[in-house]
Amino acid sequence: MPGPLELDVTYAARRPWVPRRAQFAAWAEAALSGSPPHPASRAAARSSLSIRVVGAARSRSLNFRYRNRNRPTNVLSFEGAGMGPDGGCFMGELVICAPVVAREAKAQGKAAAAHWAHMTVHGVLHLLGFDHERRAEAGKMEAREIQILDRLGFSDPYV
Repeated sequence: MPGPLELDVTYAARRPWVPRRAQFAAWAEAALSGSPPHPASRAAARSSLSIRVVGAARSRSLNFRYRNRNRPTNVLSFEGAGMGPDGGCFMGELVICAPVVAREAKAQGKAAAAHWAHMTVHGVLHLLGFDHERRAEAGKMEAREIQILDRLGFSDPYV
C-alpha cells in the first residue's frame, strides 16, 4: 500500500458489541500490508476505505438488492471508484452486520473481537481482488486470512 489508509467508520448499529474505529483501522491495515495493492491504488498517495456497521434489516435489504439473497449476511464488500482527482484511491466500502457477526461468533465459539477481525480482513481482501467462488481461489484467500489473523494474534478462523 503506497500511502496511509484513511478510514471512515459509521455506526448504524452498536449492539451487540462492535469494535471501535482504532480496532477496525488496525485490522484493515494488517490486511493491506503485504497484500498486492488495489490496482488503482498503486500510484495513490493514500487509500480510503469506508466501514459501515449495520443491523439485520439493512444487511438483508443490501444482500437482496446486490446478491439476490433475502437474508442478512456478515459482510458485504463494495468496490470503490478507484483513483480520485486528488490523487487518492477510494478502495470501497465494507458493510458489516453486527447481529450476524455476534451470532456467528457465539455459534462458532469464538471471541467477538476475533470474528470482527476476520470479517474485516475478509472484506478488505475482497476489495483487493481475492475471492472464494472456486476452490483454488478460496484456498488462497483462506491462507491469506489465516496469515493476517495470526499476525494480529488471532487463531485460524476455519478450525
